[in-house]
Amino acid sequence: METIFENQIIPMPRIGDKAPEFKAVTTQGNIDFPKDYNGKWVILFSHPADFTPVCTTEFMTFAKMEKEFSDLNCSLVGLSVDGLYSHIAWLRTIKEKIEFRDMKNIEVKFPLIEDITMEVARKYGMIQPGESSTKAVRAVFFIDPNGIIRAIIYYPLSLGRNFDELKRALIAMQTADKYAIATPADWRPGEDVIVPPAGSCGVAKERMEAEDVKCKDWFFCTKSLPLN
Repeated sequence: METIFENQIIPMPRIGDKAPEFKAVTTQGNIDFPKDYNGKWVILFSHPADFTPVCTTEFMTFAKMEKEFSDLNCSLVGLSVDGLYSHIAWLRTIKEKIEFRDMKNIEVKFPLIEDITMEVARKYGMIQPGESSTKAVRAVFFIDPNGIIRAIIYYPLSLGRNFDELKRALIAMQTADKYAIATPADWRPGEDVIVPPAGSCGVAKERMEAEDVKCKDWFFCTKSLPLN
């Protein structure tokens, strides 16, 4: 997949690719991405514009959940094509004036990238010309501690993100890495996970007879994991 800007073809990053590198100014100082986040998971996400209502609810929710993500060794990094002073003014307004659901006096402490030139947004395919040529869509990139893109989710401008799903997806990928398993539809921590299919008849037989594995058939086996 690729995006074309002024006759320049920019390949869009894919799952399994190294996260495109960039240096940027943010509301928390300069960053060198993804180098500054080696050893951590990162959720890099874009929003269409400062001082917009849907984006405001999203930033408040991310800020409220920042510690939950930090406890999972995951940093948050936001981006829009607005300037630094616009970012600062908007985040200050959120803290001083905006109430949403049970949230008020919310301070956004994670970095918000200034991307007036759209350089970073274009590298990550966050500008979707069919949706808008001047605003980033609601893109979400999950980047692992080795700087590899592990999942990508795109939302249109009108649709606010589901933050429970973002956290669930992060935990599921971390669990899959740690235990070499897969997670079924709608999986939540504490539920059974899927044991990858066996590669031979002998392994399939051994697995079906294992005490800690529950098999419905040779290709469909599950097991329990510790809740933590």
